[in-house]
Amino acid sequence: MKKAIQTKKEAWLHAVRLRTLPLSLASIFAGSFLAKFKDVFRWEILALAALTTIFLQILSNLANDYGDTVNGADHQERQGPVRAVQSGLISLQEMKNGMYLFGVLSLISGLLLLYFAVQTWTLFFIFLGLGLASIWAAVSYTSGSNPYGYLGLGDISVFIFFGLLGVIGTYFLHSIDFNSIIVWIGISMGFFSTTVLNINNIRDIESDQVAGKKSIPVRIGKKAAVKYNWFLILGGYVSLLIFCFLSQSWGASLAFLILPLMLRIGMGVSNGKTSEEIDPYLKKMALSTLLWVILFGVGLLFL
Repeated sequence: MKKAIQTKKEAWLHAVRLRTLPLSLASIFAGSFLAKFKDVFRWEILALAALTTIFLQILSNLANDYGDTVNGADHQERQGPVRAVQSGLISLQEMKNGMYLFGVLSLISGLLLLYFAVQTWTLFFIFLGLGLASIWAAVSYTSGSNPYGYLGLGDISVFIFFGLLGVIGTYFLHSIDFNSIIVWIGISMGFFSTTVLNINNIRDIESDQVAGKKSIPVRIGKKAAVKYNWFLILGGYVSLLIFCFLSQSWGASLAFLILPLMLRIGMGVSNGKTSEEIDPYLKKMALSTLLWVILFGVGLLFL
């Protein structure tokens, strides 16, 4: 049963969706651990990259609340947690104003990050373009006239922005250099981040079908989506093994201690029959991914 939102403060907290923030930071931490391993770590880059990512994640969450209401995915029969605009405590215009605020904050923080990180105008404009693309991706997932989340393209976006770009981009801003081996950690983070989205979409599969939101689970069915979930989880660990082999940094395999937790999450999603049974695994997968990154970093730096 959905818990009713009683106050505007609660509505905004629901819209911000604090439980998604650990996942948004995971790729930043992973790229920073790799930078520390290569002796190119800079504290100001970590701080500003983390701040920018938090702002972008909140922007994405607000846009998702706004867009799903406008496009009909947040209706009374929706099985997931009640949304802020849906509750009636926050108007569409207020939510749009919140999106503007965090869009501006993301841009300011991102510009400060580039000011400290890059030394040439070429790199500045390349990363400015990537930053603007990130803002566009955050807003356009479920908002706008043709939201790509309704076309089943959210998985690709999450894999790129929360995986490859998050890890490789963070490492590059620390080092102003590219190392092909770290791509495998970007792939791991992309797989795990996409797992979180896939669990969300499995939970909402019935209401998304009603709203015409063609997520991957809606397109392929719940049974195949569960198999896809296992592929994502196990693919993250295969990518870690490849990284350890290529870099000969076997201490990073300490992250395998999180495998039993993720296997339990996979089983929980496989066995979940209702939205209420599946929903807790969203938070568990996000936190497990952050723990994975922490153990990865500890093993990489100290073992």
